[in-house]
Amino acid sequence: MNRYAFACIVKDGKEEEFRRTLGQVWTETVNFLDRNGMNNFSLWSCDEYVFGYYEMAEPRNLDDAQRAAAEKIYGRFDDFVEWLSAPDKEMRLMYHCFGIVRESKELIRHRMFMTKLKPGTAEEYKARHDVLVEARGGVPVEGPDSNFSIWSDGNYIFGYNEIDTTMERPETEEEHEGTVAWETRQLGIMDWITNDCDWLTGEIHSASRRIAWHN
Repeated sequence: MNRYAFACIVKDGKEEEFRRTLGQVWTETVNFLDRNGMNNFSLWSCDEYVFGYYEMAEPRNLDDAQRAAAEKIYGRFDDFVEWLSAPDKEMRLMYHCFGIVRESKELIRHRMFMTKLKPGTAEEYKARHDVLVEARGGVPVEGPDSNFSIWSDGNYIFGYNEIDTTMERPETEEEHEGTVAWETRQLGIMDWITNDCDWLTGEIHSASRRIAWHN
């Protein structure tokens, strides 16, 4: 499976235009996704930030006509968004824990988070997550995380995770201590945009929202 991501920032005061245009191009977008074998497509927002994710069985290799069709769709947003990474560009994959991916999403809880790296810390962030990948030794994780990836463009970080709800359980005290230690260390190189770590920092951020989905 090939995974792709994109992201943008909605310009100040342009939120209504963004939502209205999304509704206007949705049927055209769905037809484009189906025509090109793009599955598990979702759009997420938090404040002015928007993140998109989709999957393809084969590597993305659109012909000229389909590239033009894609540009026509996302070009409709150009006047009121700043593209961090347009839908036909590559975002950098910073981390992956794909595990055993569930084809059925009926018992899946979706999570999407956003952070911003402090200047000059991108390679440190990548190195810390590479250690986690290496520690697994190529052994797939059974769950509950089943399709976890973290993407970057510039200093922005976007995480997408599918969590098998049948395998979720409370953290043990030892696991919680590990989570606190990891998240505290991460706060040295990044600031949260979404509210995923408010329980630790005491700060208040907005939650991510899934605003569109097509499979």
